[in-house]
Amino acid sequence: MLRYTRRLLNLQLIFGVESAAILLLFALRFRYPYFIAEAKYMCRIAISIYRTPKFLKSNPFYTLVDRFLDSVQKNPHKAFIRFQDETYSYAQSDKQSNKIARSLLKHAGLHEGDTVALLLGNEPMFLWMWLALAKIGCSAALLNHNIRSKSLVHCFTCCGATVLIAGAELQDSVEEVLPALREQGISVYMLTDQVTAEGMESLTDKIAQASDEPIPADLRANITFSSPAVYIYTSGTTGLPKAAVIAQRRLWAMSFFPSVCGLKSDDVVYICLPLYHSAGFTLGFGGAIERGATVVVKSKFSSSQFWDDCRKYNVTVIQYIGETMRYLCNSPKRVSDQVHNVRMAIGNGIRPEVWRTFISRFGNVDIKEFYGSTEGTLGFLNYAGKIGAVGRVNYFHKKIYPYALVKFDQEQDEPVRNAEGFCIEVVKGETGLLVAKITQKAQFGGYARDPKQTEKKKLYNVFEKGDVYFNSGDLFRTDHENFIYFQDRVGDTFRWKGENVSTNEVSDILTMATSIEEANVYGVTVQGYEGRTGMATITLKKDHQFEPDAIFSHVTTYLPSYARPRFIRIQDCLAVTCTFKQLKGKLVEEGFNPAVITDPLFVLHEMVKSYRPLTRDTYQSILDGHFRL
Repeated sequence: MLRYTRRLLNLQLIFGVESAAILLLFALRFRYPYFIAEAKYMCRIAISIYRTPKFLKSNPFYTLVDRFLDSVQKNPHKAFIRFQDETYSYAQSDKQSNKIARSLLKHAGLHEGDTVALLLGNEPMFLWMWLALAKIGCSAALLNHNIRSKSLVHCFTCCGATVLIAGAELQDSVEEVLPALREQGISVYMLTDQVTAEGMESLTDKIAQASDEPIPADLRANITFSSPAVYIYTSGTTGLPKAAVIAQRRLWAMSFFPSVCGLKSDDVVYICLPLYHSAGFTLGFGGAIERGATVVVKSKFSSSQFWDDCRKYNVTVIQYIGETMRYLCNSPKRVSDQVHNVRMAIGNGIRPEVWRTFISRFGNVDIKEFYGSTEGTLGFLNYAGKIGAVGRVNYFHKKIYPYALVKFDQEQDEPVRNAEGFCIEVVKGETGLLVAKITQKAQFGGYARDPKQTEKKKLYNVFEKGDVYFNSGDLFRTDHENFIYFQDRVGDTFRWKGENVSTNEVSDILTMATSIEEANVYGVTVQGYEGRTGMATITLKKDHQFEPDAIFSHVTTYLPSYARPRFIRIQDCLAVTCTFKQLKGKLVEEGFNPAVITDPLFVLHEMVKSYRPLTRDTYQSILDGHFRL
């Protein structure tokens, strides 16, 4: 009887504890709705922080390629790369990269510390080539295969590479700049069995003849956490790309990020973004290596083939950037839209209305929207799934990587400083410039061979004498729940009638209109007016016409007077970068002159409460000051 009573008391105690725990969780969920998501996020951050020093302090330095080799030993037959109808295991990829490394050692005379420029499309060879270079202690400069002529020579020169390796389909691009490369004594290798042009050598035939025996680790014995791992190009204010230096430490940090999002070793990651870009290479490829996962490589993004590929390869994690999610939402609807195994999407640049549409149409995919730049020292992750946000203010994150949002003067193009010369933090809800403190943990690698541009990204004496911060060039605000929202690039926000206009906000409002598919908003200068006035280049939805009265009503209902686009330009499609970000430069330059622009142009007409065609007479009337904006 006594034993039965004790057992009953124990059961009651266990039941009581479990009930209390459940009630506590419900209470926490009610009082702190993001508690569980934040706990998971902090747990993953803690694991990453715990693991990083083990890699950084190891002797010899434990590189990402060493992590790959561990996976080769652990799961040699596991699929590593899937491309078209081919599948390459970890072991096969290891052997192929060994062959490439040996051929480069023998024929290109590479040594530890050398830099090799890669001009390749999205294909397995891109990944094998990087593995091969990493095995022999060389860094890779990832060239955008879409650039030509002067830009290509510039990108090659600024990274200090001694060797160029290019895909067979890019031979014409290489031949165009071959004289300039030969002047610099650059060795050029084409991925073909033979070449006829003087000054180039074939490489595919040499790889085929090379041994696939393992590469001795002592060939990279002097690599440290500060050694350059890869050079990734980012566009600059000069119009020419800048080579961001990604050190081994930084590469590890970027490769850890997908695991913080929740990437697992049994995931299949779909990479349709360019491998020369940081998202495709460091997060997609690097993140898969760090987790020991599988990657599906697509030659280029295709909205019509996207979900068919996801079903074919059993994809579980996708990447997105810029407008790619909008393209998917704009594709023709199918009954199979929700027939897939994609559980998570990692990326940045998704607009709130696209986010909602994507979830509604394609199912409950966990969208991990984040903020980060290739060369930046700080990133945010929206781990809670709050639509529109890029992250949330987190005490521990801010303690480890100090940052702030500071007041910014649009006209002077610089942060506002107080009487003591220090920057001023904005209040919650106010838009401010993101600055991140440069520390030992958050280092700024700068741009290769470009000290002037490197220095321009630094802010000194921000909150105290001697401190140094990284100037992100991006504007953010936080809401009452501490969620962080990207507002605009500093150069994209413009000032009109004494007010700052966010191009992103105006674009979001415009695409809510029934007839508008896409909108690219920017500011143009108008003779006789201070600042820049708003202009939008739009595309129309299929089977829709431009409705001047309805659009006027829409913008006057949802936008304050100063933010309403005075000019609207209609195009069949909007120009975007290779990473699907909207291009504004040429549009700004072309302005609103109907004598120059052949596309339909409209001007906002307050008197008739509509948009009216912008004729040459109206244009001249605006310049003469008779037609008031």
